[in-house]
Amino acid sequence: MVIAVGVDLEGHKHILGFVQTSTENKRSISQFLKSLAGRGLDVSDGLLAVIDGAKGLKAALLDAFPGQVLIQRCQWHKRENVVSYLPKADQKYWSGRLQKAYQRPTYAEAKRELKKIRQELSDINESAVASLDEGFEETLTLHKLGLFALLGRSLKTTNIIESINAQAEDRCGRVDYWKNSNQKQRWLAAALLDGQRHSYLPGDDN
Repeated sequence: MVIAVGVDLEGHKHILGFVQTSTENKRSISQFLKSLAGRGLDVSDGLLAVIDGAKGLKAALLDAFPGQVLIQRCQWHKRENVVSYLPKADQKYWSGRLQKAYQRPTYAEAKRELKKIRQELSDINESAVASLDEGFEETLTLHKLGLFALLGRSLKTTNIIESINAQAEDRCGRVDYWKNSNQKQRWLAAALLDGQRHSYLPGDDN
C-alpha cells in the first residue's frame, strides 16, 4: 500500500488516500495522484512533496503535477544511503558530519559544508560520493526556498509519513491472512483514520 499524506497550513496531517500496488512505479502512482486531484485536492498554488529516493515516486509526481510540484528529498534517507558505502566503524562520524551540514540555516552554508564533505569522501569512497551527488539539490529544496528554519524540523525527512506507517503497522501488522483485497483496504482505511486523530506536525519528534 502506498499512502499519500497532506499537511495543511496549521500543521495538521490529512490522509489523502492510498493505493494497492506491487511497486512504487510511475504508472500506478501517477494515476493515483491524479485521482486525488480529481477528488478535490487543490494544487493551484503548487505542491511541496517530501519523498525518499524512489525514482517511481518522483516520476509520478512530475507526471501528475507538471510544473506544479517541488521535490524535497528526505535528508535522513540520503544520509543513511551515503554512509552505507563506508566501513561500519566510520559511519557514525560521517553521518554526524552530514547531519550538521544539512542543519546549516541557509542554502549557501549547507551546500558549502556538503561540498567539503564530498571533497573529503572523494579520497575515501567514490561510491559514497556518487550517492551524495544523486538528488543532491533536491535534498536542499527547503533551504533554497528560504524555509528551512521554519519548516525544516518537520519536512526535512519523511518522518511525517513514517509515523503514520508505524501506526498502521501496529493495527494491521499481526494479521497474516486476508480474505481479499477489500478487507485489506478496509482495515488500512480504519487504521489510518484512527491514527489521523493524533497527527499534528509541531508535536512530532522529527
